[in-house]
Amino acid sequence: MRKVSATPAALIGATVISFSAIFFRLAEVTPLTGSFFRMAYALPVLAAIAMFAPGDRRPARSRLLGMLAGVFLGADVSLWHAAIDMVGAGLGTLIVNSQVVIVPLVTWALFGERPSTRSLWAMPMVMVGLALITGLGRDDTFGTRPVLGVVLAVAAALFYSAFLVTFRRANRTQGPSVRPLLEATAGAAVVTGLAGWVTGQLDPVPHWPAHGWLLALALGSQVLGWLAIGYALPRLPATHTSFAILLQPTLTLVWGMLIFAEDPSPVQLAGSVLVLLGILVVTVRNGET
Repeated sequence: MRKVSATPAALIGATVISFSAIFFRLAEVTPLTGSFFRMAYALPVLAAIAMFAPGDRRPARSRLLGMLAGVFLGADVSLWHAAIDMVGAGLGTLIVNSQVVIVPLVTWALFGERPSTRSLWAMPMVMVGLALITGLGRDDTFGTRPVLGVVLAVAAALFYSAFLVTFRRANRTQGPSVRPLLEATAGAAVVTGLAGWVTGQLDPVPHWPAHGWLLALALGSQVLGWLAIGYALPRLPATHTSFAILLQPTLTLVWGMLIFAEDPSPVQLAGSVLVLLGILVVTVRNGET
């Protein structure tokens, strides 16, 4: 019964966060500004929700894991935002979500959970797809700097994988999902705030309408979307949750084309299909999704 009840939460969460890249593009701010305020605006809301949540019986180690997950999340979101500026919302989001191929390899290396044969077969498929998304130097390639955008998005995918693995372990006792999310959001706010201050890429002065979109990003994606996914993560097998999260890049590709008229080249679209197929190879089982 838990798996059945958790699946809709994962699907809802993935649908909500499919607008993350859209809200960031509409805000027209630097990657680190968008990353920091996504976390900063979400923190008081999550703290207020946590006050009314049942008691948190997780050990201190789990709470530290929640903060560590936030460090990975901050790096992931910042690199992803930079990639969006270079290769578009749809393609950037698709590449980051290739994490479903990376997660089994990470869990194998860290926890000895041997990946399926499907995961091993999917890796070269995804790698070829990523190469095609760079456009291979063709004149019709979409994006201002597609090669660097793909590189940054792949780096973001690695941090996203680390975040998901750590975040899932931070709530293995299936306590209130808001507590580990609050910890991760706080950790990400600290990392992105410090990075923005050191590099001079953080604009601390809110202005309209940019911060209206950042509020939507924080309250929609970081609060509602990740509360739903945070509830589902420890209650579903990792592959099932990853399949639900696959909705995000698919929908974001559509939103990017409809809202920003993003127009990937045929080569990039072929690469996108290969990445999606690689993800499906990992996440779809015979007769079961």
